[in-house]
Amino acid sequence: MLEEIRALLWKEIKLEWRQKYAFNGIVLYLLTTLFVVYMAAFDVSPKMWVALLWIILLFASVNAVAKSFLGESRWRMLYYYMLARPESMILAKMIYNSLLMLLLSLSGLFFYTIILGNPLQHTGWFLVMVMMGSISFSLCFTMMSAIASKASNGATLMTILSFPVIIPVLLTLLKTSIACLEVSFEFPGKELLMLSGLDLILLILALILFPYLWRD
Repeated sequence: MLEEIRALLWKEIKLEWRQKYAFNGIVLYLLTTLFVVYMAAFDVSPKMWVALLWIILLFASVNAVAKSFLGESRWRMLYYYMLARPESMILAKMIYNSLLMLLLSLSGLFFYTIILGNPLQHTGWFLVMVMMGSISFSLCFTMMSAIASKASNGATLMTILSFPVIIPVLLTLLKTSIACLEVSFEFPGKELLMLSGLDLILLILALILFPYLWRD
C-alpha cells in the first residue's frame, strides 16, 4: 500500500510539473487577489487583515483542490481502479493536495505581508495555524471532490457539501488568528486539538467511504 501511495503521489507531482498552467493559474489568482486588496484597501485594520487572508486562502484552496477528482476522466479513473487500492488513491490525493496547499499558503502569506504589512504579535503561532488550516482545507475539499465527481454538476455539489464542514474549521482558524494579534497570547490548545480532531474525522471518513465511491 505504501508503494502504491508513493507511485500515485509521484504521478501527481509529475503531472503538475508537465501541466504547469494549473499551478501557475492558481499563483496568478493569488497575486491578482492580493493586488486588488492592496488597491482597494491599503490601510486595513489588523482583524480585517486576518479575515482577508483566510478568504484568499479559502478560495485558492477551492481552485487548487477541486480538480483532484473533478478533473479526472472516467477512463483514467477506471485505469487507476485496476492498478491501486482505493485507500491508496484517496491518501495519495490528500497528501499531494496538502503539500500543494502548504506551498501556496506560505507563498501567499509571504506576498501578503509584503503588500499589506504584518500586524501580528506572534508570527510563529500564526504560521502554525496557516499550515494546519491548509491541511484541513485540503482534506475537506479532496473528500468532497471525490463525492461530487460522481454527480453531473460536481463543482456546485462540492461547494454545497463542503460548506457545513469548512465553517467550523474557518471559525477556529479565525479565532486563533485574531488572538495572534494580541500581545497577551495563550497557547491555543483547544483550537489545535479541535482542528486535529476534524482532520482525523475527515481522514477516517475518507478511508471508510471512498472504497464505496471507487466501486461505483
